[in-house]
Amino acid sequence: MSIDDDDSSARDLAPALRRGVRILGVLTEAQGRPVGVTEIARALSAPKSSTSNLCVVLEETGLIRRVDAGYLLGHRTVEFGGAYIRSFNEVREFYRFCATAPALSHEVVQIAMLDGSDVLYLARHEGTAPLRLTAGIGDRFPAAPTAVGNALLAALPDEEVVRLFSDPAAFPRRTAQSVRTLPDLLVKLEKARERGYAVDENGVHPGISGVAVRMPPRSSSSPALAIGCTFLTAATSDLQQATILEELFELERLMENPMQPFGER
Repeated sequence: MSIDDDDSSARDLAPALRRGVRILGVLTEAQGRPVGVTEIARALSAPKSSTSNLCVVLEETGLIRRVDAGYLLGHRTVEFGGAYIRSFNEVREFYRFCATAPALSHEVVQIAMLDGSDVLYLARHEGTAPLRLTAGIGDRFPAAPTAVGNALLAALPDEEVVRLFSDPAAFPRRTAQSVRTLPDLLVKLEKARERGYAVDENGVHPGISGVAVRMPPRSSSSPALAIGCTFLTAATSDLQQATILEELFELERLMENPMQPFGER
């Protein structure tokens, strides 16, 4: 077989690979609901026969699994996701810090990264009074109303923010306090830059607020991450919020310099 033949074979496989990845995306968005081949094919705008063949291959590799009502994600996706998260040294340091920090050990604390106009959550410390409504590992939330999203977006130039949020769908109305327009988001981000941290005041869930700080990437190939703490608005005093912020900044410094002992200023 010639080099040209190899290139031709790779090009022929590319559409199938793309569709396979899109199938995984469809099942991810279903959030645990089985999805049948007909629905998957409709989402892909692809023939049902070829979609069924791709599902068979994905099932054989453990990436998806068949149940009575359709398909779900398979165990191999957990392996891949776990391997990806383990590539971040910051995640291990995050869990160690949160377990011993006087305030954060009692709170829900998360790490997230920016993905377009969304944030993707990579780690979660439960605390002693976990909030079930908040994001778990692997969850995707709109970046505009979230504290972690604002912490990450505040580091971008306004031109990049405008590009990412040109679609009104990037501003879902989750609560009455959710940011709804691009000008309002730009104002929020400017305030976050001035403060040095981002705030969510009941913008994602009613009665739940949060604060977040950004961690600069450790290398040019690493994404920037944000650390956020979520708490009940009415049950958290200004003093408690100040202590939470102090420990988030302490964790940020630790992430930037892992050799620094906890508590060293």
